[in-house]
Amino acid sequence: MNPVFADLPVTVFETMSRLGREHGAINLGQGFPDDPGPDDVREVAAKALRDGYNQYPPMMGLPSLRAAVAEHYGRHQGLELDPDTEVMVTSGATEALAGAIFALIEPGDEVVLFEPMYDAYLPLVRRAGGIPRFVTLKPPYFRLEDEALAAAFSDRTRLVILNNPLNPSATVFGEAALSLLAGYCERFDAVALCDEVWEHVIFDGARHVPLMALPGMRERTIKVGSAGKIFSLTGWKVGFVMAAPELMRVLARAHQFLTFTTPPNLQEAAAYGLGKNDAYFTGMRAGLARSRDRLATGLSGLGFTVLPSAATYFVSIDIGAADDVAFCERLVRENGVAAIPVSAFYETGRVKNLVRFCFAKTDATLDAALERLSRQASAA
Repeated sequence: MNPVFADLPVTVFETMSRLGREHGAINLGQGFPDDPGPDDVREVAAKALRDGYNQYPPMMGLPSLRAAVAEHYGRHQGLELDPDTEVMVTSGATEALAGAIFALIEPGDEVVLFEPMYDAYLPLVRRAGGIPRFVTLKPPYFRLEDEALAAAFSDRTRLVILNNPLNPSATVFGEAALSLLAGYCERFDAVALCDEVWEHVIFDGARHVPLMALPGMRERTIKVGSAGKIFSLTGWKVGFVMAAPELMRVLARAHQFLTFTTPPNLQEAAAYGLGKNDAYFTGMRAGLARSRDRLATGLSGLGFTVLPSAATYFVSIDIGAADDVAFCERLVRENGVAAIPVSAFYETGRVKNLVRFCFAKTDATLDAALERLSRQASAA
């Protein structure tokens, strides 16, 4: 067996979900909404399944979806994309990330990773033979700093993987931070793989800036988006990849031998959804921001120190000197609330004093969780 995967321990996400089921806990750990998703988008998918074409769609994705992706990002982020040569559809963003890593990394290439990080990055880099170089981002602001970047980049740097907005810290990297990173990419001739799945789930009037839009980055950036995050339909696994033609050619070859294609009815529905007017996107953000504020205010009222949450479905608390894994295990066993210890997102510079909660839930679910958490606060 390949040791990269055979030697991986059971993840804390699996452990907390199992404990949550065993103890009948309210699940604020795993990042999925209670909301079933937009009725009209789901109806388009259902109709396309009943009445449409259900055989293999084109490997690069339905032309209608690729055109919709290009139009959408032109309208929302000012990107000019050729749908025929610069857009590809994948079976979720994780497949897009895997394909890009396998396509671009050779054994011995160095890859810059920012921790805390999505748990798929590191195993995929190691499976491709890459050598990870970590930049540890520290709470409460998780800033990109010049000194840390200088220590991570070298003449062997081939790829940089950036999650913006960043899960689990709920941080949004603005133009100044991105310009700093772009300078290093240019200086060391590195490609940037940008996991931007949370680009629409961003609050308080902030604007998402794609790294691809910065000077010098158009030809060296791979941008990844997700219909699942945009439409709160996380089980659909429809991803978008955008890159210059030279990069896209090799990304397409990797995709061809991973999943090859994605269900056509879901592609049709995603194409429809991307064309929705601005009211949908502003309304979605406003609803999630309200849920964020409800949970954050409740947690603060219980005496927890709540970190800023500028994006994503998540808010974190600082538990001080307590161990985050032990805290979460006690929380699910004794109080019936499942959460995630943020140390699970670190490989080297582990931060063990933060706990992540998902707020993409109904008011009733959040209020019930806060009631249970009040017992933990009282015990503390």
